[in-house]
Amino acid sequence: MAVHDHPHRHPGLRFPSLRRSGTASSSTEASAAATATATSPYVLAVLRILTGFVFLWAFLDKTFGFGYATPSGKGWIDGGSPTKGFLSGVAAGPMESTFHDWAGAGWADWLFMLGLLGVGLALIAGIGLRLAAVAGTAMMALMWIAEWPPAKHLSDGSVSMSTNPFADYHVVYAIVLIALAAAGAGATWGLGRAWARLPFVSRHRWLM
Repeated sequence: MAVHDHPHRHPGLRFPSLRRSGTASSSTEASAAATATATSPYVLAVLRILTGFVFLWAFLDKTFGFGYATPSGKGWIDGGSPTKGFLSGVAAGPMESTFHDWAGAGWADWLFMLGLLGVGLALIAGIGLRLAAVAGTAMMALMWIAEWPPAKHLSDGSVSMSTNPFADYHVVYAIVLIALAAAGAGATWGLGRAWARLPFVSRHRWLM
């Protein structure tokens, strides 16, 4: 019986092409970067509008007394003071007595309410973000000092119940305002581009 020798096939190990893999990886990374670049303006726009609504809602509630943070019938238009309750309740920090003196003052009420309204409208409209960042950060800094999170105890000796000695929500809002202004977040879903083209604004860049 004749025995026929068949040639042996050695499939061996096949490795994926490094060039092809590298190309695919680079393509994926480029696609992911392009997607992130395309979506980031919209993410910033949503963040801008929501942050603006936080400020605008505070103004509206304190003005009309919707029954949330401000009881009905005690709004600004009803003769209530937007600053008296908060500033008179300050019980810690280096400016405690100063805030007590400011509580309920007409100038303090007007500055506080105009600040809330101006920052809220600027963010929602996407205009004047640099000015809104400065005003809003100053407002958040004063409110942070009024609450004085570093204090473990209040002036009467009771526990302050501070949840964080530094990074509370005032700091977060201030950082968000600065980031939105730095990123020029008013161009998407806002009037930022039209605002920037105004002759007065183009001559005074701090109004951007």
